[in-house]
Amino acid sequence: MKKMWSIRDCAQYLVLALLVTSSSALWAAARDLPDFTDLVEDARGTVVNISSTQKITRGRGFGPFSDPHGRRPETPFDDFFRRFFGDEYGDGGPEEFYDKSLGSGFIISEDGYILTNNHVIRGADEVIVKLSDKREFVAEVVGSDKRSDIALLKIDAQGLPVARIGDSNKLKVGAWVLAIGSPFGFDYTVTAGIVSAKARSLPNENYVPFIQTDVAINPGNSGGPLLNMEGEVVGINSQIYSRTGGFMGLSFAIPIEVVMDVVEQLKTSGHVVRGWLGILIQDVTRELAESFGMDKPIGALVARVLPDSPAEDAGIKVGDVIVEYDGREVESSSALPPMVGSTKVGEKVKIRIIREGKSRTLKVRISELPEDDEIRLARDGGDGTREVRVKRIDVVVSELSEEQKREQDGKTGVYVDAVKSGPASRAGIRRGDIILKFNGEDVEGVKHFKKLVEDAPEGRPVPVLILRRGSPIFLALKIAGEDEE
Repeated sequence: MKKMWSIRDCAQYLVLALLVTSSSALWAAARDLPDFTDLVEDARGTVVNISSTQKITRGRGFGPFSDPHGRRPETPFDDFFRRFFGDEYGDGGPEEFYDKSLGSGFIISEDGYILTNNHVIRGADEVIVKLSDKREFVAEVVGSDKRSDIALLKIDAQGLPVARIGDSNKLKVGAWVLAIGSPFGFDYTVTAGIVSAKARSLPNENYVPFIQTDVAINPGNSGGPLLNMEGEVVGINSQIYSRTGGFMGLSFAIPIEVVMDVVEQLKTSGHVVRGWLGILIQDVTRELAESFGMDKPIGALVARVLPDSPAEDAGIKVGDVIVEYDGREVESSSALPPMVGSTKVGEKVKIRIIREGKSRTLKVRISELPEDDEIRLARDGGDGTREVRVKRIDVVVSELSEEQKREQDGKTGVYVDAVKSGPASRAGIRRGDIILKFNGEDVEGVKHFKKLVEDAPEGRPVPVLILRRGSPIFLALKIAGEDEE
C-alpha cells in the first residue's frame, strides 16, 4: 500500500529543502568573498609605524595672577610661602612637556625612503620609524607638502622591503581595497572595504581628487597604504568624515599618482609647484545648463577671473563654461583643479569653453600657483539708499555705495535689500547679495538692472551672477509665463 504524505511530513520536507538551499547559497557566497591572507603577508613588511614628538614650552604660572609668560607679580606673602614651598615658589620660568602623535607609513625604496601624511609629522622635533621587524630609526624629513598632505621621510637603512606602486586610475567604484596601519596605536591592523567613489573634492582641498572608500580608518591609520587586490599601493589613507572622531564609513585616500608626483618634486627641489589658472568656478546645474544653451550640465562655470592671471591673459570671461582641458573632458567643477594643478608651469594648453551657447577653443599658458590663492572679496553691505522694487522678479534693490564699488575694484552692480516670494526667491537670491551680472550683461545700476529684467525672456532660465559673503555664485532665474503661474 502506497504511503500517503501528511501535511506535517510535507512541511518538514519543505523546511529541510529550504535549509539545504540556503546553506548552499551561503557556501557559494562565502567562496566568492576575497581572501586577503596572501596579500597581507606580502605587503605587511613594507608598512611602518610612525611616532612623532613635539616639545612644547609654556610658562609655569600660579593661578589667575600670572601673565601670559608665566610671570607673577611679587606680593607681601611671598616670603611666607617660600618658607613652606622653598625657593621654587613663584618661579614663572618656562615649563616643557612633550606632545606625541602616532601614524603609519610605507617604504618606497630599499635605501629607506618612506611616505606618510604631512599632518602626522607636522611640527615634530623628532620622528621615529618602527619597522615590522621591531627595528626603530630616527627619520629625517626630506620634505612635506601641506596642500596634498604628503611627507617624505628618510631613514638610514638598506635592503628594505619595498611597496609595489599601482595605478589608481584603473580602480573602479565597487572594487575591493585594503588598508594596513596603526589605528589608536594597534600596530599592523588590517581593514578592508570597497571603493565608494573617485575624484572626490573636499572643502579643505580641491587640488586632490580623493578616493572615497568604506574601509575602516581611524586615528593612527593616517599615512598608511591603500592596497588593491594585487597588493599594489593605490593611495595613502589621509582623512575620515566623522562626527564622533571614529570611523563612520567615509574614508578618503590620496591617489598614488598625485603622491608620486609630489615625491619626485620633494626629492629634486624640496618643495611642490602646481599649475594655476586664476579663476573661481562652480558646478553647472541643469537650470544653468539650459540658461547657457547647453545640452547637459557638465563643465566648470567661471564665476570670477582673477586680475593678472593666465585666464585673463587667455581671454577667459565670467560666464564661460570650461568643458575640456588639454584634451580631457571636464565633467564637473571638481575635476578641473587637479588637471590644472598637475600641469607643468609654463606649459601652454588648449581649453574648450561654451560661451553664449557656442563652443570656442582658447590657449592658456599655465603659471605657478601662488602661496595663498584664496581671493577674499568685501563682505556685502548697503546703505539702503534709492531702494527700488523690481516687481517682475519680486526683489528690492539699491545702488552700490562708493565704498562697495571701491572694494570691488570699481565693478558695478546692485545691492539686494529685500526678496519677496517670487522668481528671485525661487532662484536663491537673498537679502545682502550683490547682483553683478544678469543674463550675461554687467549690471550698471538700478535703472539698467530694471531694464535687463524687463527684457528677460519668459519660461526660460537666465544666468545671474551674484556676490555673497565675498564669493561669486551663478544662479539660474526663471520668469514664469502666464500659463505657468
